[in-house]
Amino acid sequence: MNSRALREARIDQNAISANVAALRTLLGTPHFMAVVKANGYGHGAVASARAAVEGGADWLGVIDSKEAAPLREAGITAPILTWLHGRSDTFLEAAALDLDVGVSTIDELDRAARARVRHIHIKVDTGLGRNGAEESHWSEVLDRAGTLERSGGPIVRGIFSHLANAGDEADAAQLAAFDRARQLAASAGLTPEIAHIAATQAALTRPESRLDLVRIGLGCYGLSPFPGIGPEVFGLRPAMELSAEVVSVKRVPAGSGVSYGHRYRTKRETTLALIPLGYSDGIPRHASNSGPVLINGERFTVAGAIAMDQFVVDVGDSPVAVGDRAILFGDPASGAPSATEWADAAGTINYEIIARLGSRVEYRSVGGGA
Repeated sequence: MNSRALREARIDQNAISANVAALRTLLGTPHFMAVVKANGYGHGAVASARAAVEGGADWLGVIDSKEAAPLREAGITAPILTWLHGRSDTFLEAAALDLDVGVSTIDELDRAARARVRHIHIKVDTGLGRNGAEESHWSEVLDRAGTLERSGGPIVRGIFSHLANAGDEADAAQLAAFDRARQLAASAGLTPEIAHIAATQAALTRPESRLDLVRIGLGCYGLSPFPGIGPEVFGLRPAMELSAEVVSVKRVPAGSGVSYGHRYRTKRETTLALIPLGYSDGIPRHASNSGPVLINGERFTVAGAIAMDQFVVDVGDSPVAVGDRAILFGDPASGAPSATEWADAAGTINYEIIARLGSRVEYRSVGGGA
């Protein structure tokens, strides 16, 4: 008998592999990066990286050396790109781990050279307004990169940017700006083998953005970035199922207040089931009175305010007992609510729902090499 944890996130490694394989076929780019930052979007970085490589990913993406180190320690040898660095970060670890480092400034270029980083990718800001060299600095950054490369410093393996997904006109302007940056790179004597700008949303909707490599995050985990368009449209299935045991049931009369502020009152005699997940576990408080839950194949809704450690479900007269499993989200094909439904209930995005799980939630990998 397989016991289940009190609070459990089941991660289907086969789903991640299949999602990567489906997207790789659909998008058809020479290179495919699976983004496994933020602990694999909440799915476990090492296991997700292995599953993604099994599915055909030939690159991995994380924020920094700290996120990359466990991947290398686990024996994963695929190229890894990092791209967000503070002044306190050392590139010595990046060099020791043989990471590709995304750089945006002359300071970062020089630090990478001093640390003897082998490969770098120049990041240019084409209109997102986050990190990346602004256009007024492109020439000096690219010229410095060329000088360092010719003197035995880091090889510029890539040039990249990130789309804001702000509409056709804005995205077209960014793609045009990226073309200008690539031309300036050539003028500086650089021949980066990989140009990349598309993440999941752009890769799926803008073929012209796919270039040499696509950086796929959300899609690897079987979710869609588009409101009203499910992942099944792209041949994807969610890899995570979040659930918990029912830890208490009680029969209460009509008019009973439930949870803080009594934002919910029972309309008739009913049964209340208590679920040991709350906002400290990553369950959004904004989904109070609206988050969907599946128990014994039947759908219910969170009743009252979600607390730090628990929330209540009004199950009416349904035969719910202590020890039954309450599924918050998973694969809708199984009847479970989706992470997107929870995002809608909380007024946020599905990325946040899957990436915010707390440390009390236990992970269980199934499928693949689990």
